[in-house]
Amino acid sequence: MAATFEDFKFNRQILSAIADAGYTQPTPVQQKAIPPILNGQDVMGIAQTGTGKTAAYVLPILMKLKYAQGNDPRGLIIAPTRELAMQIEENIKAFAVNTDLRVVVVYGGLGPKTQIEQINKGVDIIVATPGRFMDIYLAGHIVTKNLQVLVLDEADKMMDMGFMPQVNRILEVVPRKRQNLLFSATMSDKVHNLSANFLEHPTVIEVTPQATPAATVTQKLYFVPNIKTKINLLKKLLDEDAEIKKLMIFCKTRTSAEDVFRFLSRKYKEEEVRVLHANKGQNTRINSINAFKNDEVKILVATDVAARGIDVADVSHVINFDVPIVIEDYVHRIGRTGRAFNSGEAITFCTPAEVYYIRKAEKLIKQSIEVVDIPADVFIEETPYEERQAQAREIDLQKRRENPEFKGAFHEKKSLTQQRKFEKEKAKRNPRVAAKHSVKRSSKKR
Repeated sequence: MAATFEDFKFNRQILSAIADAGYTQPTPVQQKAIPPILNGQDVMGIAQTGTGKTAAYVLPILMKLKYAQGNDPRGLIIAPTRELAMQIEENIKAFAVNTDLRVVVVYGGLGPKTQIEQINKGVDIIVATPGRFMDIYLAGHIVTKNLQVLVLDEADKMMDMGFMPQVNRILEVVPRKRQNLLFSATMSDKVHNLSANFLEHPTVIEVTPQATPAATVTQKLYFVPNIKTKINLLKKLLDEDAEIKKLMIFCKTRTSAEDVFRFLSRKYKEEEVRVLHANKGQNTRINSINAFKNDEVKILVATDVAARGIDVADVSHVINFDVPIVIEDYVHRIGRTGRAFNSGEAITFCTPAEVYYIRKAEKLIKQSIEVVDIPADVFIEETPYEERQAQAREIDLQKRRENPEFKGAFHEKKSLTQQRKFEKEKAKRNPRVAAKHSVKRSSKKR
């Protein structure tokens, strides 16, 4: 195993850039992935965010390409979100600073004109989201014949987000003879099937056991009855936990994220909190991420899609305001803290309707999450009727998912009520039916 970056036989330009970036020792994923990638092998890496996986493939790609050449890309990196694509581009620029290699990042959310202009000037590496890459390719602005290496990063997330049709189209338009690298935080059946189609006799590297959270992250679980109590508990934790230096709060939906953001904006100055979700404009999202990275704000509220690929080294705490429905997202969320060997804490709020998903998350990470009692001075609200109904519906749905034969108490009650309503309506229109039903009912009473 390489003890220093010198052991990889990188050239002086790359070694200087690594030193300037403040890296001294390769991480486990870098130690395992860099040699086979430099050797030209296809590689499949199971590695979570925060393990140094971006540098694990970027450094050998830079070493292989060495200097600017021609106009067409020789390296292509596909990522599921614009935030991750921008993060990768940042990494490439930092490590290629002493070379003349050219990198262009392309993603949706803003017009392609500037991106096309940059590509037309000549490019060595393109970092792209799948949809925008295909748009620009089909418009005739990307030539793939000189492509030597193709990377699919966070393949599991690409599948969750429904990008497989675009990924398959990309695989059709790139040269057959190329080096392929695939990275994923989890090894699902879908990822396994993709790797079989995409990789040729790959070297498989697994840094931590599959879907295991970083050992440096302490996990805690609070069972709460409803959303209002979640807010009360959040307030209590923020008021009393002096250890919370930098916090990411994850929500299931944009609406939930906006509600939490509004509450925090009233509690703190608005300058101390930012919210990140798909409805926010591109510039707003970039500004929010940068403000959080640069310690201008202490709290970032985000949905899973928007937060994917944000690499912030010193997040002290993660709070799952909602339990994620895509179970693998639990691993990604808590992986935002405890990065680069720092310790961190991940706290989850769980309502009765979310117990199903937290149990699945525990199964995935192969460990039980420590349950903590709600502090005595947190006001526990009564669950409103609508929320109670929504929870009951969700629990019935979960039981039906596990057992298609299950009808559900909620379901039966609802059916009976509907039936009575239907009979009343029918009786109004047809008096003879009404008389018949009244006779039936009276005979039952006897």
